[in-house]
Amino acid sequence: MNTATRRAAGVLAITIVAAGCGRGTDTAPEQARDVTSGKVAGEVTVWAMGEEGKALGTFVKDFESANPGVKINVTAIGWDVAHDKITSAIAGGATPDVSMIGSTWSGELAKTGALEPTPGNLVDKSAFFPGAWQTVDINGTAYGVPWYVETRVLYYRTDQAEKAGVRPPETWQEFTAFVRALKDKGGAARGFNQSYTLGASWQEVLPLIWQAGGEIVKDGKYTFDTPEAVTALKQYASLFEQKLAPTDTPANAFPQTFIKGEVGAFYSGPWMIGVLNNDGGPGFAEKFDVAPYPKGPVSATSFVGGADMAVFKQAKNRDAAWKFIQWLSEPKVQAKWYTTVKALPAVQAAWQEPELKADEQLAVFGEQLKDARTPPPFPTWEQVARVLEAELEKLARGRSTPEQTAKAIQSRADAIGTGL
Repeated sequence: MNTATRRAAGVLAITIVAAGCGRGTDTAPEQARDVTSGKVAGEVTVWAMGEEGKALGTFVKDFESANPGVKINVTAIGWDVAHDKITSAIAGGATPDVSMIGSTWSGELAKTGALEPTPGNLVDKSAFFPGAWQTVDINGTAYGVPWYVETRVLYYRTDQAEKAGVRPPETWQEFTAFVRALKDKGGAARGFNQSYTLGASWQEVLPLIWQAGGEIVKDGKYTFDTPEAVTALKQYASLFEQKLAPTDTPANAFPQTFIKGEVGAFYSGPWMIGVLNNDGGPGFAEKFDVAPYPKGPVSATSFVGGADMAVFKQAKNRDAAWKFIQWLSEPKVQAKWYTTVKALPAVQAAWQEPELKADEQLAVFGEQLKDARTPPPFPTWEQVARVLEAELEKLARGRSTPEQTAKAIQSRADAIGTGL
């Protein structure tokens, strides 16, 4: 089943469940119950995705040792099927107790009525990065808890920057000059690797809108056709227009183009450090570094993503499920989880643990996370994100202008609606 079909099936399943639960769009926020502080026991079923899902089954042994009588059964599933598997489970009334969910899925899943509100006494929301908590906060009610986070920063070749005589840029203007210097003087023949194909481009453009002082939501509606958004789209398109970013990169050629020196810089998340260290071979770690986003007209805000942990209302062992999530949120546990799969802690205090504090590259991500923002937790966000990607590809290839792109995105976003 292709991506569009899977998403359509997921939306259909959610529509059916929402109707069955009788939850209207104006339903008042649910009241969260307090979680028990007593002893818990029994089995907790957990679904988790990707490398995290593969590693979690072993990692939970520490929790089981501290809570005799509790058994955490983890099922690892692929990210490519996770969304549809969860929505199908909701529609069929066959959910696990706990599931890891993508950071942009909370609004969609909460609308079904299948998620249990986070107990009011479970965690202190101020302990988390503000942008991370926004991923679970739906109209004032939290559904789940942020588990780990990621954000985007600037990766660049230090050897090429030194050769070109430039330092990491601090502003948009300096950024363009920086990329041009890497290409013209540093040896990066293909300049800057900027996403434009269907995949991750919206995650590069939202920060530009925020950096320009814009919003993508106002008064409960999508707002993409604004002067600030056009400013951001002009900045995004400028690298393609000036031939500082290629539009003909072969599939799967990146990050080898960066390792080979063909590309001098790009934006990406923390996982890329490990990829480059592994694929680049001995000594390559000395050839690249990371820097914060250059500041736009208003700010240097980045995007925050990651994953949350949520409990379903049909969970057979809700108290143990919530206690497990509470344990995952402890700073020392979060720091240990980072050493296991390199997933960045959503809890700010975990960044003071020895496992993270001494790493200078990680510190850049930690600073960027302090004001990083997330897309709105609207049920339709995934649909709107696909619209952004399609329209951004046209912009990158010169088939539309920034003004036309903004209007096209707005028109289609209005037709889709927020889903609330």
